[in-house]
Amino acid sequence: MTSRIPRDSRLRLVRPRPLAAAPRAMDQRRPRRPAPRPPEGTPAPAELARMARSQLAGAVRVARWADAALRPGRAGSADGKATLSAATAERAAAELGLTPAQIRAEWDTARLAGLVEVHGDSARPGWRLRAWNRDDSAVLRGWVALFDAWSLAHPEPAGHEAAAVAEVVSAMPQVLSFLQLSAGPVPVAQLLDLLEQRVTELRTERCEVAYGPQPESVEAQPVEPQPGAPLAPLLDWALHALASVGALTCDAAHATLTPLGNWAVWVKLEQICVAAQSPAGNIEASAEEMLRGCAQLRPNAARAEYRAWLAARPVGSAVTELIDAARGEDALLRGLAFEALRVVGAPAEPDVRAVLDEPTLRPYALLWLAEHDGGDPEDVHEVLTREEATWLWVDTAAAVADHGEAPMLVRHLESAVQPTVPALLDEVRAVGHPRTVQVLVALAAAHPDPALAKAVRRAAFQVHTGGL
Repeated sequence: MTSRIPRDSRLRLVRPRPLAAAPRAMDQRRPRRPAPRPPEGTPAPAELARMARSQLAGAVRVARWADAALRPGRAGSADGKATLSAATAERAAAELGLTPAQIRAEWDTARLAGLVEVHGDSARPGWRLRAWNRDDSAVLRGWVALFDAWSLAHPEPAGHEAAAVAEVVSAMPQVLSFLQLSAGPVPVAQLLDLLEQRVTELRTERCEVAYGPQPESVEAQPVEPQPGAPLAPLLDWALHALASVGALTCDAAHATLTPLGNWAVWVKLEQICVAAQSPAGNIEASAEEMLRGCAQLRPNAARAEYRAWLAARPVGSAVTELIDAARGEDALLRGLAFEALRVVGAPAEPDVRAVLDEPTLRPYALLWLAEHDGGDPEDVHEVLTREEATWLWVDTAAAVADHGEAPMLVRHLESAVQPTVPALLDEVRAVGHPRTVQVLVALAAAHPDPALAKAVRRAAFQVHTGGL
């Protein structure tokens, strides 16, 4: 007895449907929150962009010199950080009329602002440099990237423990918020008092306990945080570092946010408020919990959640947490983690490139990098080998099997790169994905064609028993 449906029917090649758009998504027909208005007196975006261009003019000049004089990919040393060699810095200083130290400082600023992008031990012009004269939003994003990296833009004073520096960096958002709400000059002494209070809170939240041998009959008890080194020198460093990126002005007695700094702090406070009012409320969740919450949202709402979650934490730690979530067993979280990394953009590139040697993450990383390099989203799958594309197909099918519905799994069959079902099954068996058996069993149970379902079940049995 044979089926009326040919077993070798051709598969239509279609772009996979984003998993975040699964039919089980919750109803999101909520009144749209009106666009927030910046504080009164905030300059228009075009004026803010003019200020940012002025602030970054030196970095742009050095980045363009490197682009023209060295050509992309040839400006780095072999230290894995794409720092300028001594000879290159001397050459740039001579041609631009600056000192080598100034060249190095502007080069570092260009890297932090995304004007140049680091790839291993080399660097190339960033997309922001290409769009610098015509795109105000690219300019403002570049300056905000520099603002976020203020602690790297100005070396911390010597002689301070790394833990104390980290505490001050963690406490500075509250200091900046106070400056923004004050809308004018604030005495440095008042900022120091606020900083000390916030650092004390951070130490208390860690529930610091006494270290060293303890009597066996006495359990370790939380202790009051002990006062550390004076914070005044570190506050002075933080204020001058923020001044060096154009976020504020300061002297010995007072500090005041610049229009750019005032706008940037307001934007970040607004992002936090949006997160607190979001449907999923993921601002304080871990990356894994946030991604699980976003699995029930449609793509636009999920991207809003990613942006809000990212705004509430340092970019570096957020990217690390997302990649750690992608390494887990849940394939859905793997795909969503890379969607969140697309929102991060250029700052995530070194970490994404670093996972290319991990088979589980390699296909996702290759697609991410291809899109980041300007590839058409409809064509970026061409960067994958046939084996990588098949592995990704199985991984996505695992996510659908775990979180989607049967019709969605059947539709996923149409996205395979193989032209026939037998060819797909042969390559799926060979690719060695750990979820192959479960995926094939779920597909066999979901597919309405009995003959095709039987072939898929046979393939699942062969994978399970190690047969051919």
